[in-house]
Amino acid sequence: MFSLGRLNGFKCLTLSAVFALDAKFYLLTIKVKTKNFKFMKKLILASMALAVSLTVMAEGYQVNTLSARQGGMAHTGVALKLGAESMYFNPAGMAFMDKSLDLTASVNGVAATATATIDGKEYETNNKVSTPMNVGAAFSIYDNLKAGVSMYTPYGSSIDWSTNWPGAVLNQSVNLATYTIQPTVAWEIVPGLSVGAGLMVSWGTVDLNKGLVSPSTLDLVLGALGNDYRFGSTTPASVNLKGTANIALGFNVGAMYDINEQWTVGVNYRSRMTMRVKSGDAAVTYANDVASAVLSSTLNVLNEANFSAEMPMPSVLTFGVSYKPIEALTLAFDAQFTGWSTYKSLEINFLSDQLTPYNQHLTKDYRNSWAFRLGAQYALTNRFDIRAGFIVDTTPVNISYYNPETPGMTKLEPTLGLSFRPIKNVSIDLSMLYVAGLGKDNASCPYTDLLAASMPNLGLPVNKTFTADYKVHAFVPSIGVSYNF
Repeated sequence: MFSLGRLNGFKCLTLSAVFALDAKFYLLTIKVKTKNFKFMKKLILASMALAVSLTVMAEGYQVNTLSARQGGMAHTGVALKLGAESMYFNPAGMAFMDKSLDLTASVNGVAATATATIDGKEYETNNKVSTPMNVGAAFSIYDNLKAGVSMYTPYGSSIDWSTNWPGAVLNQSVNLATYTIQPTVAWEIVPGLSVGAGLMVSWGTVDLNKGLVSPSTLDLVLGALGNDYRFGSTTPASVNLKGTANIALGFNVGAMYDINEQWTVGVNYRSRMTMRVKSGDAAVTYANDVASAVLSSTLNVLNEANFSAEMPMPSVLTFGVSYKPIEALTLAFDAQFTGWSTYKSLEINFLSDQLTPYNQHLTKDYRNSWAFRLGAQYALTNRFDIRAGFIVDTTPVNISYYNPETPGMTKLEPTLGLSFRPIKNVSIDLSMLYVAGLGKDNASCPYTDLLAASMPNLGLPVNKTFTADYKVHAFVPSIGVSYNF
């Protein structure tokens, strides 16, 4: 969020690839239905640059909805002793596990919706449900030494604005998924004080669709050349970009200390990692035969293009405190700091010798962001717990680069949850999180209309700004099960 999660609601990162192509003069004759259209002029596409952005939701891509149990408690956990689930929240917490073996699994469904209002008309995304997950196994080596391994999805999100909406030249759809396997050890140094560390082994995939040519600009070009065919709201040509990131390594470390029987404090640090796509692939599609006849001579070269790029996954530092005023009630507060300021720019390098002069340096200038989480758990009976919480999640997105692929805004997120233990060693966990974006009005994204820029003799607007009012919301139901002995 989404952020997913963080999505956290939705938290977002951008991969962009810009393909710059030199084109020659073309005289095109096309036939549509039974009518022939002959261009009165050659279509001048000299030194035309076609920009293609491979993007992943920078605000929505950090996932903080990995535990059904803790999801009901605002996803707090840095100062809580959670057994196998502590491997994600704070490895040091695993050292206090009093079981020989703890197995846990959670799956979350992120159903997110974004809307953009443009000139009084509202456009809504049709996103697929994202399913971040977390599975883990922890076991005791000695009373004060524990080990385990977990697999989770720390980053991932999707957004689908449709093929022909007004912002298609900026983004149509994007899908990002990352995966981490983390072997972990935890040691209780002295009673009440523990440390833990895990090795994060991560990889991921990204899949983007984006419009290449603005239909309004192409319609103006066709009109200037004496052709009466019009694309209207139909995007003439789109590109699909896919990339697989190589394995990246990082670490997850933490410490936890019991001040007394009521108060516990903890700190957790997950290191920055860089996901590198060394050879992404592109494929162009056309709206119809007219678009193919007009544009394929220029754009088909994209089908042969490969690119490399890097996508940072920022460091995350979280401080936590928990308090038990009575035996049945646990309160927890986490403050999470995400180091987005390291995401200054995106470097794009083309693998073709013909395209290397067009390697790109794209400024992003994100800022660091905070998320604050407050959660409570109350044991109604020995077999039944209820939970509630609230999250305030701030956005790192720079307002000067506000793109519909990253509808970033501060979000308020209430949570509810429960656990039921049908038998002593088995727990079934359920939770629901609602993400309410505070909205962002009159958000602008400047861009260059490259088709217009390639034909200056027509006097078409080149520097444009896409402006919309954005809203986002999401429902995140979760279910989990754990078993220990």
